[in-house]
Amino acid sequence: MAEFVIKLADERGKVQEQTHAASSAEELRARFTQAGYYVYSVKARGVLAGQGNQKKVKLESFLVFNQQFLTLIRAGLPILGSLELLAKRQKIPHFRAQLEDVTARVKTGESISQAFEAQGGFPLVYTTTLLAGERSGNLEEVLQRFLDFQRVSLTFSKKLKASLVYPAILIVMVIGLFIFLITFVVPRFAELYSQLGTKLPGITVFLLGLGDNAQKYGLYVLAVVAAAVFFFIRWIKTEAGATLVDRVRIGLPVVGGIWLKYQVGLFARTLSTLLKGGLPLVPSLETAARSINSKQISNAVYQSVETVREGKGLSASFQATKVFPELAVEMVEVGESTGALPQMLNSVAEFFEEDVQTNLTTAMSLIEPAILVVMGVVVIIILIALYLPIFSLTSGGTT
Repeated sequence: MAEFVIKLADERGKVQEQTHAASSAEELRARFTQAGYYVYSVKARGVLAGQGNQKKVKLESFLVFNQQFLTLIRAGLPILGSLELLAKRQKIPHFRAQLEDVTARVKTGESISQAFEAQGGFPLVYTTTLLAGERSGNLEEVLQRFLDFQRVSLTFSKKLKASLVYPAILIVMVIGLFIFLITFVVPRFAELYSQLGTKLPGITVFLLGLGDNAQKYGLYVLAVVAAAVFFFIRWIKTEAGATLVDRVRIGLPVVGGIWLKYQVGLFARTLSTLLKGGLPLVPSLETAARSINSKQISNAVYQSVETVREGKGLSASFQATKVFPELAVEMVEVGESTGALPQMLNSVAEFFEEDVQTNLTTAMSLIEPAILVVMGVVVIIILIALYLPIFSLTSGGTT
């Protein structure tokens, strides 16, 4: 007998984790399924300890694998045979090792969702979707929905990143130019003015002092900044840090609204995919909440789960959190009343994704000129401060 950790939900949708001894994972799963529980996962306790060391597979490679996997299944090849073939052909070493472990687990009787979940490096939405496909007996359709969902999400995220590339380059150029002027150009003028021995304007004195301090303490400042960034990154990975940063980010003008709509759209699309796969509402909400980056929205979803368990509607639960946009709540309410919640959630995702793209394009059209203006103003101020004494000497010599 081995010990397993089983994650399950009762008839009221309450999710819990328990540890039980059983001869196999399948035997424990069957025991609780027959008792009326909805079983998410069953994992050996030793597996849980090693999950954090698994490397994550790049999304593009993972989508290629799933497309090939779906094609082989549709062609009539058994699941086990498809996994063995794809594991042999996989060129990424750690991904091949994971697929080989999945294949070995399936051979011993584990379900495919259990085998993938035991690896610890795959998206939660994927393993939950596989479980829904196994329970409904329609694995092909579920895999196709997951692929469609990830393709849309990947395309949208690539568009967002592409929109941010040019502003990021401009910001780096501004910082680089400022550092170059302060650490290289300004000290040359300081040597010149020290030889002249003339009285310098206040702005020039300030700039020369800044350049002198940059040369003396620049490395120390750089080390302090690097340490601060390191500890900040570690802090935002904590629950409290991530929640506070997300709250501040959502509260920012312009950017906060774009981030909120992006996360709501991602949540809506994830929830729609899970519901279409046959997963109950409460487990779908919890899985979708864990699949988004915004802690504030995630916590709001968990709050709504409690009210849904009490029998209230999803739209009313979202409304009570005061986090979701009013339009999203209204569209969810229409979906509930018409019995087409998954389809309406998909519409919510499409609407907000398009809105995010439009708002981001508008914001970038304003930010890019602003960065160029800042760059120009910085350069002009530095040049005026450096050349002002020379102009003063020239005018003084003329009179």
